[in-house]
Amino acid sequence: MSTTLKARTEAPVPAAPSVPAAPAPRGLLPVVLTATFMTALDTFVVNVAVPSVQADLGAGPAVVQWVMAGFGLALAAGLVTAGRLGDRYGRRRVFALGLALFTLASAGCGLAPTAAALVGARVAQGLAAALMGPQVLAILRTAFSGAAQARAFARYGLTMGVGAVFGQLIGGLLIRADVLGLGWRSCFLINLPIGLAALVAVRRCLPESRAPQRPGLDPVGVLLVTVGLTALVLPLIQGPSLGWPLWTVLCLVAAAAVLAGFAVHQHRVSGTAAGTGTTGAGTPLVDTRLFRSRAFGTGLLAQLVFWLGQASFFLVLALHLQLGRGLDALGAGLVFTAIGLGYLLTSNTTHRVTARLGEPRTITVGGLLMAVGLGLLALAAHTAADSNVWWLAPGLFVDGLGMGLVIAPVTTVALAAVEPQLAGAAAGVVATVQQVGGAVGIALIGLVYYGAGGPTTAFVRSVAVLAVLELVLVGLVRLVPRRS
Repeated sequence: MSTTLKARTEAPVPAAPSVPAAPAPRGLLPVVLTATFMTALDTFVVNVAVPSVQADLGAGPAVVQWVMAGFGLALAAGLVTAGRLGDRYGRRRVFALGLALFTLASAGCGLAPTAAALVGARVAQGLAAALMGPQVLAILRTAFSGAAQARAFARYGLTMGVGAVFGQLIGGLLIRADVLGLGWRSCFLINLPIGLAALVAVRRCLPESRAPQRPGLDPVGVLLVTVGLTALVLPLIQGPSLGWPLWTVLCLVAAAAVLAGFAVHQHRVSGTAAGTGTTGAGTPLVDTRLFRSRAFGTGLLAQLVFWLGQASFFLVLALHLQLGRGLDALGAGLVFTAIGLGYLLTSNTTHRVTARLGEPRTITVGGLLMAVGLGLLALAAHTAADSNVWWLAPGLFVDGLGMGLVIAPVTTVALAAVEPQLAGAAAGVVATVQQVGGAVGIALIGLVYYGAGGPTTAFVRSVAVLAVLELVLVGLVRLVPRRS
C-alpha cells in the first residue's frame, strides 16, 4: 500500500455526536437483546425441526422449503422500511409492535394445523422481526456512547452469535425433550413466555427516541425497495435447490433494474429535501448522505463480505455433519458447541480489545483467526475423513474465537460515524446487508458445495472458499478510517 493511500485510509475521523441525554435504563439491554436472540434462534432452529414438520404435517419438500425461506424473505424485504418507521413514529413504539407481532406469529407457528398455515405464520414472523431489527441497532446507537456503546454492541454481537451457533443444539434438545408432547412445536412456542416478559418490560426499560424532524415514508421508495429486495432474495433462496430455472435468472435481472431505480430515486429525493430543507413526503427512505461517510460505506461492504460467509458456513457444516458424518440433529448441534466455546471466550471481551486496538484492527485479528480456523477445519476434514468427528473441534474453536472478535466491531464500524437523526435509516440498511449477504453467500457456496464430488470434498472446497473470504475482509477493513 502506498504511503499516500495509507495516510488517507488511516486518517482519524471524528465520531458522530451521540451523547445521550441521560444514562440508559438498566433493563434496556436485556429487553432489546431478547428480541435479537429470538430472531437469531428462529432463523436457525427451523433447520432442526424440518424432518418432524414433514412427518407431522405431511408437508412436501417445496412447502418445507418455504417454511425456511418465507421467514428470511419477509425479513430481508422489510428492514429498510422498518428502520425509517422507527425514525418517524418512535423506535420504542415500532420495536414493541414488532415484538408483539413476533410473539403472536410464534404462537401461530407452534399451533399451525397445516403446512400452509405454518408458512403463513413464518412470513408473519419475518415481517415482525424486520420491525424489531433496525430499532435494536438504532437504540444501541442513540442510547449509549463511548465505552458503554462499545460494550452494548459487544453484547449485541454475543447474543447474535449465541442464537446462531447454539440454535441447532437448542432445537435438538427441545425436540428430544418433547415437553408435553409438543415435539417440533416447542421450538416456536418457547418464544411466548420470553416475548411476553420482554413486552411487559418495554415501557419501563426503553426510552423513546426518534429523528428530531419526523421524516416521511417515501411511498415510491418503499415500493421499489420492497419489490427489488424480494426479487433479489427469492431466487437466491430458491435457486440452488431448483437448479436455477429461467424465472430465477429473470428475477435477478429485474432486481438489479428495480434496485438501480430505487438508488436513483433516493438520490433525487435526497437532493430535493436537502435543497428545500423540507421533511415529510419529500424525505428519502435511505438518505444518500449516509454514503458520503467512507466509514459507513466501507463498513457496509465489510458487513456484506462477513455475512457472505456466515450463514453459508453454518449450512455446509450442518450438511457435512449430518450427511457426511451421519450425525442426527442433536449430535450435530453438540459439535457446534466447539464454535460456541470459542465465540463466548472472545465476544465477552471484544469491547476491551476494541478499546485498545480500535475496530479495524480487532476485525483484522478476528478475520485472520477465522481464516486459520477454517484452514484447520478443511485439513482435519480431508485427512481424518473416517476418524472421530471431534477432530474438527480445534478448527471450529479457532473459528469461533475469530467470530467473537468480528461480529460486534463490524457492526460498530458501519454505525459509529452516523448522525443520530439518521440512525434508524442506517440501521435498516446495515440489517438488510446482513440478510442479503447471508442469502447471496448460501447461493454462491451452494454452487461450490453441490458442484464438488462426495460430501467430504464438497465441504473442504467450500471451507477453503470461505477462508479466502475472511482474507478479503481483512484487506477491506484496512480502508476503514480510524475514529478519534
